[in-house]
Amino acid sequence: MTNTPRGPSDHVQRFEGSRLILLVEDNPADADLIQESLAECRGRVKVDLAVHGEAAIDYLSRKSAAGDAILFPQLILLDLNLPGLNGREVLSEIKATDHLRHIPVVVFSSSTAERDVMQSYMLGASCYLVKPYDLYSFRRMVQAIENFWLTVAELPLRLPTEKPGPRMLP
Repeated sequence: MTNTPRGPSDHVQRFEGSRLILLVEDNPADADLIQESLAECRGRVKVDLAVHGEAAIDYLSRKSAAGDAILFPQLILLDLNLPGLNGREVLSEIKATDHLRHIPVVVFSSSTAERDVMQSYMLGASCYLVKPYDLYSFRRMVQAIENFWLTVAELPLRLPTEKPGPRMLP
């Protein structure tokens, strides 16, 4: 792990040449399959796993005792049906926290309920995907998530340092 500052406002420590994903998933089989699928991707991807909502919030709330910069994920894959603090509550907390709200959150759930889909978007999810049941489709979907969010999409490389001002319309 190397600290690669880009300027005075860069407070994020990053893995050189790799991306970090926080996977919030309580099902060990799904977690293993997601991690294996991401390991097959072209770029180097590091996956940190939180097996329940409280662990995800603790992970995202951590501070370095030495005052060093903390590496935050570029993407969060979030299951909705978690023990304890559920995925909706985790999503709500992320989007209510200034230094986390910019991180894209992909809800990756087995639920097809319209209520779950609508509520996830209303809470600020970047995307809602239903987990496929067959192995091939599951792997392809995870690889498509990685390709879009960590290869195609432009994501911030550092934490926001100030709140955006009012937007000027032409």
